[in-house]
Amino acid sequence: MAFDESGKIWFNGEFVDWKEASVHALSHVVHYGSSVFEGIRCYDTKKGSAVFRLPEHVQRLYNSAKIYRMGIPYTQEEFSKAIMDTIKINDLKECYIRPAIFRGYEELGVYPLNCPVECLIAVWAWGTYLGVEAIEQGVDVGVSTWRRMAPNTMPNMAKAGSNYMNSQLAKMEAVSHGYDEAIMLDYQGMVSEGSGENIFIVNDGDLYTPPRASSLLPGITRDSVITLANQMDLTVKEEEIPREMLYIADEIFLTGTAAEITPIRSVDRITVGSGVRGDITKKIQDDFFAILNGETGDTYNWLTFI
Repeated sequence: MAFDESGKIWFNGEFVDWKEASVHALSHVVHYGSSVFEGIRCYDTKKGSAVFRLPEHVQRLYNSAKIYRMGIPYTQEEFSKAIMDTIKINDLKECYIRPAIFRGYEELGVYPLNCPVECLIAVWAWGTYLGVEAIEQGVDVGVSTWRRMAPNTMPNMAKAGSNYMNSQLAKMEAVSHGYDEAIMLDYQGMVSEGSGENIFIVNDGDLYTPPRASSLLPGITRDSVITLANQMDLTVKEEEIPREMLYIADEIFLTGTAAEITPIRSVDRITVGSGVRGDITKKIQDDFFAILNGETGDTYNWLTFI
């Protein structure tokens, strides 16, 4: 996720130079992790640049802020326009979009409500999260010793910066063990998600994915895959998944804004299926990217054109 640092960042309603978008060292977010954010992609389609599922991402951002009692001082329409304007001013045809809402500088202490709510939007060119070859060849993952938070400890439905400290531990552990990514279990020991992705399993032609109750973030790409699978007349089952089901699955893939749709070729060094991308995974990928590239009609109105 390298930056060229030459663009503009939308910061509290104004565009500032990349290196000028800074916060005070004693801002609440620095010390207590009080932030929520989104990850969104803009694709260079055959019909022009378009943001993928912009309203849904902005709605989730506002939901996350509401859970943490952060009043965003802009309407969702104003914030959506600011995202589009940020892409335009940076003259990017394709990019990753990072909006963030956080508590800034006023006082320190666990109680956050006296600190101001600040907003930013940054965009930059960013390719495939787990590598270009991963989309076809898949990745190797390991089940982490770190579990997702129980629902009465942290709100997993909020895309909060603090939640990703949990993800960092799992990701670092996975990489140190020679894996590309981690799979995390929930507080009951059932499959939850990756460090930053949702997970799907194909078994006997049916598609399985953990339910929201399994301490996961309800992903927008996850929702898109379920929509496409239903269109393909695949049976989609949202149910608890035991760890051992990962070892006997025919296919497994990860979904997310960054990962898009990435197949898994091994779990804990046990080969998944035949060890190559499966037919159902490829079909879902093909249908997904055909919409994002503008090769087929956007029948679901997922694209907001710049």
